[in-house]
Amino acid sequence: MAPLNDSLASGIDVIETKPLGVPQTKPIVQSNSFGLSQGTLRAKDSSSIFFDVPQNVTFTPFSSLAISTDAPLSIRLRVQANAHKGGFLGFTKESPSDLVTNSLGRFENRDFLSVFRFKMWWSTAWIGKSGSDLQAETQWVMLNIPEIDSYVAIIPIIEGSFRAALNPGEQGNVLICAESGSTQVKESSFNSIAYIHICDNPYNLMREAFSALRVHMNTFKLLEEKKLPKIVDKFGWCTWDACYLTVDPATIWTAVKEFEDEGVCPKFIIIDDGWQSINFDGDELDKDAENLVLGGEQMTARLTSFKECKKFRKYKGGSFLASDASHFDPHKPKMIIYKATERIQAIILRRKLVRESGEQDLHELDEKIKTLSEELNAMFDEVEKEESLGSEDASGTGMKAFTRDLRLRFKNLDDIYVWHALCGAWNGVRPETESMTHLKAKVVPFDLSPRLDATMSDLAVDKIVEAGIGLVHPSKARDFYDSMHSYLASVGVTGAKIDVFQTLESVAEEHGGRVELAKAYYDGLTESMIKNFNGTEVIASMQQCNEFFFLATKQISIGRVGDDFWWQDPYGDPQGVYWLQGVHMIHCSYNSFWMGQMIQPDWDMFQSDHVCAEYHAASRAICGGPIYLSDHLGKASHNFDLIKKLAFVDGTIPRCLHFALPTRDSLFKNPLFDKESILKIFNFNKFGGVIGAFNCQGAGWSPKENMFKGYKECYTTVSGTVHVSDIEWDQNPEAAGSQVSYTGDYLVYKNQSEEILFMNTKSDAIKITLEPSSFDLFSFVPVTELGSSGVRFAPLGLINMFNCVGTVQNMEITAGDNNIRVELKGEGRFMAYSSSAPVMCCLNDKEAEFKWEEETGKLSFFVPWVDRSGGISHLSFTF
Repeated sequence: MAPLNDSLASGIDVIETKPLGVPQTKPIVQSNSFGLSQGTLRAKDSSSIFFDVPQNVTFTPFSSLAISTDAPLSIRLRVQANAHKGGFLGFTKESPSDLVTNSLGRFENRDFLSVFRFKMWWSTAWIGKSGSDLQAETQWVMLNIPEIDSYVAIIPIIEGSFRAALNPGEQGNVLICAESGSTQVKESSFNSIAYIHICDNPYNLMREAFSALRVHMNTFKLLEEKKLPKIVDKFGWCTWDACYLTVDPATIWTAVKEFEDEGVCPKFIIIDDGWQSINFDGDELDKDAENLVLGGEQMTARLTSFKECKKFRKYKGGSFLASDASHFDPHKPKMIIYKATERIQAIILRRKLVRESGEQDLHELDEKIKTLSEELNAMFDEVEKEESLGSEDASGTGMKAFTRDLRLRFKNLDDIYVWHALCGAWNGVRPETESMTHLKAKVVPFDLSPRLDATMSDLAVDKIVEAGIGLVHPSKARDFYDSMHSYLASVGVTGAKIDVFQTLESVAEEHGGRVELAKAYYDGLTESMIKNFNGTEVIASMQQCNEFFFLATKQISIGRVGDDFWWQDPYGDPQGVYWLQGVHMIHCSYNSFWMGQMIQPDWDMFQSDHVCAEYHAASRAICGGPIYLSDHLGKASHNFDLIKKLAFVDGTIPRCLHFALPTRDSLFKNPLFDKESILKIFNFNKFGGVIGAFNCQGAGWSPKENMFKGYKECYTTVSGTVHVSDIEWDQNPEAAGSQVSYTGDYLVYKNQSEEILFMNTKSDAIKITLEPSSFDLFSFVPVTELGSSGVRFAPLGLINMFNCVGTVQNMEITAGDNNIRVELKGEGRFMAYSSSAPVMCCLNDKEAEFKWEEETGKLSFFVPWVDRSGGISHLSFTF
């Protein structure tokens, strides 16, 4: 392991070796906030963080380590200013090993918030009061230290070739486990395997801590350093839940057309799993796997070519431009999915009967399975006949012709993403195929770490273990990604949703361990992104492990913060259609607390006709990321009234300025199954803030069963409060500076009731009660007072949109304080509070009729969409 710089071991200066031309800087010397003495780790010389710290554990102040970093000056200065607040924990064992566990000490009777991996790919929040309450594979833990008005974060990190996580121990002990992922890579001594940081603000705590790690590790970049992908403020559609593996050109064309017909055309689409050329070991090398429908069927297949599969290769250029895919039955994908589901349920039933009774003679069930299989194949045959319709023109065939025709037909469509797994397909590549021979690929076993024993069972993991991974040699990772992405870019694909990131940790035995293998792959991916996808157009998914964030985010700037949207419980609980939606909210909200330091949180797709669609929509409206659906085809599968509360007609969205975060009074609560807590999240708009309140009660993680399950007794009405001070105004650097110190009145708009009221920092909180799986949104706008007339005014924007205040683009006071101008985007009912009726109201330089209610002060009128200005309207109010 890298030793401490001898000359600095007892000092507290941060010495930075940087690229040429960047001067060295020194921070102001301050005593470190932590001290380790006589088995106790203390903060600020008083509060005990860990008791009974083993003698082999060390603490090293952040400021005593030599630093080499390419971080921007602003980040370096921030880190230097806070260097005294943090340090590193390490330990030494007698014998080296590839998997090393040690206690860091113990704590009890301290409220904590943590995030742990509940599946190989996914993380979620957990609270408790003792080190023994932690869950396995904890990514970080934040302790509440009320006696010194502070919070402390302990973050296991990467040191050398080892990646660390926290685990529960007995009697309050916190165990740290460092793992290389290869029996050939062993170590016994660590100087900086975990980072600890203190702050009086939990939001600043995460920002400061991950900024320090950015400078220390120099292997990732913060979100603030990177550009966001073009899709971030747009509305889109993804094929996955709409058609699963049956996706084809006609399905995509028809779906986009349905949206356009109703006035909300997607700005981007994601062609999810099902477009690739894959097959199974033993299949003919050049033959695609066919008639796959449901997720799971493809999970032992491997990639055979970087080109699209037969369904897309057969597309004839210009054919849909002429027909508009009118031959296609939009209900066909759902019919195929239902038929395939019926068949797989019969197969599962047969397996169950054989397992439980040993019965082999199941003639009726066998006949049913046979009949369902024949019916399913007949449906595919019919689809193939439909796909052969049309005639090829001079514009070619395949994916290139299809993406070109899509853009020609749907002028509003900008970006087309496609799905692929980090290793190509779910089980990597087929090494012997012609396209892969230059990549030195090899099928290797998928060896799960024993650290994952306490995670939830997962079909994807089981399938990958069954077949192993066709792994491209790490020395060829650059060639691998460039070959794939350069082809995709050449056929009109502008980005990728990359899935199944965490596979590398289980195939690293022969490649120097999980950290070194990941570095090789992520470096190759980063270079390919820059060359082929504008450096930004990648969504990361199934990536919620600290190693991804510490190694893969030099360029990736957006990623999923929740598990998949599950429209029903795959384990069969009929109530799952409700409680799984609350679980999704929790994943996304609390993961954003740390992941948002490095990536823009993506809250995933949902379906607009789902029973909880409005619940999902409200959260997406204020999450700060892109909004995309995965609606089935057919007019009845879309709720356009709901969609139009989210997206403008041009496919853009009124996106919040930040990413949504849980409010401070939600941090150490359990909004899933404590029967009393409401999840509250906040975000910012240019002229105000917003709070979303969600009743997520009814389910949660079961440590005994290692799974999420419903708790019917918790699916109940809950009550709470909302206050303007729940918004952490200082967390948004883009907001007008006056908002941070503003002490006047706010106009509050309650979305569900359309009620307005006033509040300031000294006001009583608003009391709320939410039914199960319900929500409310509260928009807060500072009230402006015109100096000469004394008129009080606050614009709410278009109240037909969930994020109404996000529609307000600008506001200024002119003409001697008697005139207010508002720039607005969108179409619908504009509302503002005005203490007096305007003398005149103008819309786009023409006098407009308005309605003003003397009793409430509500000022409103209709604003049409203006094509020539991109939906921007100019409003003026004269008093």
